[in-house]
Amino acid sequence: MASDGTRKQFWKRSNSKVPGSIQHVYGAQHPPFDPLLHGTLLKAVPKVPTTPVKAKRVSTFQEFESNTSDAWDAGEDDDELLAMAAESLNSAVVMETAHRVLRNHSQRQGRHRPQEAVEPEQKPKPSPEPPVVPSGDLRLVKSVSESHASCPPGSASATVPLHRCPSLPSSATVALGGASDPSALSSSALSEREASRLDKFRQLLAGPNTDLEELRKLSWSGVPKPVRAVTWKLLSGYLPANADRRPATLQRKQKEYFAFIDHYYDSRNDEVHQDTYRQIFERILFIWAIRHPASGYVQGINDLVTPFFLVFICEHADSEDVDVADVSRVPEDALRSVEADTYWCVSRLLDGIQDNYTFAQPGIQMKVKMLEELVRRIDEQVHRHLDQHEVKFLQFAFRWMNNLLMREVPLRCTIRLWDTYQSEPDGFAHFHLYVCAAFLVRWRREILEEKDFQELLLFLQNLPTAHWGDEDISLLLAEAYRLKFAFADAPNHYKK
Repeated sequence: MASDGTRKQFWKRSNSKVPGSIQHVYGAQHPPFDPLLHGTLLKAVPKVPTTPVKAKRVSTFQEFESNTSDAWDAGEDDDELLAMAAESLNSAVVMETAHRVLRNHSQRQGRHRPQEAVEPEQKPKPSPEPPVVPSGDLRLVKSVSESHASCPPGSASATVPLHRCPSLPSSATVALGGASDPSALSSSALSEREASRLDKFRQLLAGPNTDLEELRKLSWSGVPKPVRAVTWKLLSGYLPANADRRPATLQRKQKEYFAFIDHYYDSRNDEVHQDTYRQIFERILFIWAIRHPASGYVQGINDLVTPFFLVFICEHADSEDVDVADVSRVPEDALRSVEADTYWCVSRLLDGIQDNYTFAQPGIQMKVKMLEELVRRIDEQVHRHLDQHEVKFLQFAFRWMNNLLMREVPLRCTIRLWDTYQSEPDGFAHFHLYVCAAFLVRWRREILEEKDFQELLLFLQNLPTAHWGDEDISLLLAEAYRLKFAFADAPNHYKK
């Protein structure tokens, strides 16, 4: 009994430290206390009269929160940002700074914009000498950037050779007020060349079995509008190469698509309901998201539907320009076939780049990193300039990868770009990387002129491409092909 009393008294003594005594265990809710971090937090946050135990709990939780923040949180400087936000800011100074940045950006955009508003009877004034491009790595600039940025049509002092200055599209030529005799001759020569290319396409497509390899070679330089729809269906793998099997394949695929609509999509049958183009896009995206649960719908996929839909519907709209095509007179049967064809071609495209739209979009993250390494190798001065002003490639190139440059160039240029993408093996997944690199270096001179973060980001997110035409896209693709030829088969070349 005495021994039992001794044991009870022994276990009551909790002050003495003996081997095996219970120690405090810190888990995710209560990490170990760091006095250095505690001191920093007390400086940033106003002191509150609390007990030492409570202060310790607050500081350790803030440490845990800062150490476990993910990529979308504010980062490790949360407390500093909160302390800065607590200070009173002069609203007049903030507004003045914002207006100054926007004003400077507008002035620079005005200097970079080509002279498109010249009156028909007004003679263009001689422009001053072109600005000097900063010395550096110019091996990618001469063929892409300077021939566009520094030789507006009709400029008396343009120093770039005439054969390097691309001709403007027809709409821009009308805005400039007429064309001279040399341009008329070049237009006739261009029409003859296009007619010859159209004949080659028709002869190739009229055969019983289309040679897809030869079709890709012809399509790399652009597809004529009358045969673009069937060419895209063949290059995307939607239609078979055998001509006799195509009608049955189209009928079977269209029937399969509308079976998905009846099964998954709750159609509206009220009297007010009309089948608008917005609802057609909604059905296409809804069915694709249902059938691809790994990614589902991600913002940006809707843009990829537009080129296919316009190309296929212009086959029935009888218009030479996709921007002004009248689609209100398209018959209902043709509209149904256009919807089904668009769905299957978009599905083929997204199957090759689906990792761009899965959770956390790892495909885009990887491609942006590859773009940064590639630009570092081909134009170190541009890369260093962006890095010095803390402009991250993810801040402007994410949209380039997510929307395949559709937000950066006009729709007519996107369709021309996709002619080449579909003729390249893995064009949307692989060749697009080199197009983005050439596209960034295309604005080399303008990028180096911007001297702060705000103006650089405004420029990169609002590039002046509204006047672009097929010639600009052709030069961009030629430069991208040169980069692919130099780096694609030796990926370690763009790694330091």
